[in-house]
Amino acid sequence: MDNILTRLTSPTAASLAPGDVQLAAVAITENGGNVGDADWLAPSIACDFPFANIAEKDAANVVRAALGTKPIDIAAQAAAGRRKKLLVADMESTIIENEMLDELAAACGIGDAIGDITARAMAGELDFEAAIRARVEMLKGLDTSALDDSLAAIRITSGAATLVATMRANGAYCALVSGGFRFYTEWVRERLGFDYDQSNQLEILEEKLTGNVLDPILGRDAKREALQRLAAEQGISTDAAITVGDGANDLAMLEAAGLGVAFHAKPVVAESADARIDHGDLTALLYLQGYHQKEFRV
Repeated sequence: MDNILTRLTSPTAASLAPGDVQLAAVAITENGGNVGDADWLAPSIACDFPFANIAEKDAANVVRAALGTKPIDIAAQAAAGRRKKLLVADMESTIIENEMLDELAAACGIGDAIGDITARAMAGELDFEAAIRARVEMLKGLDTSALDDSLAAIRITSGAATLVATMRANGAYCALVSGGFRFYTEWVRERLGFDYDQSNQLEILEEKLTGNVLDPILGRDAKREALQRLAAEQGISTDAAITVGDGANDLAMLEAAGLGVAFHAKPVVAESADARIDHGDLTALLYLQGYHQKEFRV
């Protein structure tokens, strides 16, 4: 069969049951499709089965409807080329749980003002470049020691280290492409073992933030362009890439990749991406590529 349907849940919940798999199979067959044997990628966490004679999007929709409010993520895709050779990941609220400008703002007592701009920009309500300039301007005069102090607040998202280590162990190139700042992307790249990072640069004079961002501002288009450039450098098509992000400025790179994954994403992103992960952690990206849990690296 040409297509694969994956059902998965949070590893901490481990609540995927054989009955849920059967419900999914019945939903597809009742809508004119055929299904093959189930392949448990991880007991109680993730399971695949092949299917045919129903479109990928339709298969995902009918299974999602059948499972109702159960905390189970559903993704349908072509079986061919499923295991990717390039990972391009957003950083903030994806590889890490934080938005680092918000962390700096909270330390300065202006967290609400900056946090509101961040939320609106990520939801696609504000222009990304204007939003980032406005937020950084509010940090003018901040001592660079605050940047160092904020590193202690970084929370690595569950599954991030395993995702990068497993893909690299299987020959994939892993890139961190962020609309955030180099001070943080360099730290996260080194911490998790990414091959590459791309991000914006804060202007600093005499150990203080000037309130400016150095040009060019890297946002939505820059992320898509990075995906295309990195794929070309690796000698592969963008179809051989998996991308992941949560905000509106990730949409272009999600749409351009072979598999774009909206991870605990804003509604505008979740509704547009090839696959959405609302419950699982970042190891979900490995299950979507057909990795079994026993293949995971840390």
